[in-house]
Amino acid sequence: MTPFNETKAVPGIPYFTPQHVNSPGTPVSGTQDQNNVPMLFKPLTIRGVTLRNRILVAPMCQFSTAPTGPEAGALTDYHIATLGHYALKGSSLVIIEATGVQPNGRISPNCPGIWSDAQIPALRRVSDFIKSQGALSGLQLAHAGRKASTCPPWIASSTPDKKISVRATADVGGWPENVKGPMGGDEWSWDGKKDSDESGGFWAPRAFSEEEIGQLVEDWASAAERAYKAGVDVIEIHAAHGYLLHQFLSPITNQRTDRYGGSFENRTRVLIEIVVAIRKVIPQQMPLFLRISSTEWMEETELGKKFGSWDVESSIKLAKLLPDLGVDLLDVSSGGNHPGQQINMFDSKDYQIRIASRIRSELKKENLKLLIGAVGLITEAEQAKDILEGGAAATQQPANDAELEKEAKTALKMTEPTEGKEPMADVILVARQFMREPEWVLKVGWQLNVNLNWPNQFLRIRFPKL
Repeated sequence: MTPFNETKAVPGIPYFTPQHVNSPGTPVSGTQDQNNVPMLFKPLTIRGVTLRNRILVAPMCQFSTAPTGPEAGALTDYHIATLGHYALKGSSLVIIEATGVQPNGRISPNCPGIWSDAQIPALRRVSDFIKSQGALSGLQLAHAGRKASTCPPWIASSTPDKKISVRATADVGGWPENVKGPMGGDEWSWDGKKDSDESGGFWAPRAFSEEEIGQLVEDWASAAERAYKAGVDVIEIHAAHGYLLHQFLSPITNQRTDRYGGSFENRTRVLIEIVVAIRKVIPQQMPLFLRISSTEWMEETELGKKFGSWDVESSIKLAKLLPDLGVDLLDVSSGGNHPGQQINMFDSKDYQIRIASRIRSELKKENLKLLIGAVGLITEAEQAKDILEGGAAATQQPANDAELEKEAKTALKMTEPTEGKEPMADVILVARQFMREPEWVLKVGWQLNVNLNWPNQFLRIRFPKL
């Protein structure tokens, strides 16, 4: 018989970690009318998994894996320390950063990958710890396309002219000769600069052949299989921020004349093939998310007027196809595909939230079942500003109580139906604020006067009731 006062261990972990008495980030049972608990803190079941609340950790590049050798691309204990802390403090799903499905699909030599079975154990170690804290683990599968083989951002920000990006050469683990995209040649580098131009920050890509695209689709599916074997609960396909799949979607960066370029159907073909391939190899109960840039902010540019651009209408059209393909949630972001993007920085505080709400509304009109995730709660405009101004290492001050209260009320508004209207989103994805404040979920609950469970080890310092 187990003693009543024995600390229980989380089962299935090769080391001791205590089982939480109550899952952090969930309302304390019996302390308030459950009917009055905000939607933000109510569980959500997606296929065979259940989120303990509606606050998710968005993928955040950390550039912290080995660039070469037998450990190349494998996650490390650094990822347990960072991602595990978000899980410990109450987030419901922690999505591991953009992970390359091919070696040349990494953003930098220091980004993770899952192109090899040898990378499964390290991913399992991180995933297991996340789940031991009551959260679900997710993995964002990605290919950087023409934005690959660059150095970590702190390298760029340390240059005398604070460059936006620095090319990763072969001597630091880069692959200058193997950067690929929908199009090939010097004119197709992200910043439009030739490889011979030392001021450039990106390599010129070479174009994928149709045969290579076929292999690419297979590699996405194989990566998804490995993620499942590693114990990951949720997979997200990265088709945003100017990386490979976004490059294929945009008529500005995809001017191919074969079956993968030209029309909307052709430009979305590789993404749809990848979705179908992944859905075939993962279990039916495993959720599949998709992140897109809902607009690339190029409509009013000369390029946008000449070739067209990927815009909100394009995203709505794509979104309507997703339920039948087996996608469960659309993660709505924006931008990143071209340095000429135009966004009004003074009218951008909740721009992505408004777009997410519009997409959700259009789907509801046709009774299509697709969950919508809104990212950019604090402001993803910071990212656009970084790209346009080269502020790779911009300093951010922690939120004060007034700012936190505003954030909490905004998060509440996004997931709560008001005045008979539908919620703006089903879940919210938060990135940078978790880096500043890993306990952000618990702080939001405190500001909203929701009595949340805390981790066993932190009960003595929980916030006083408001």
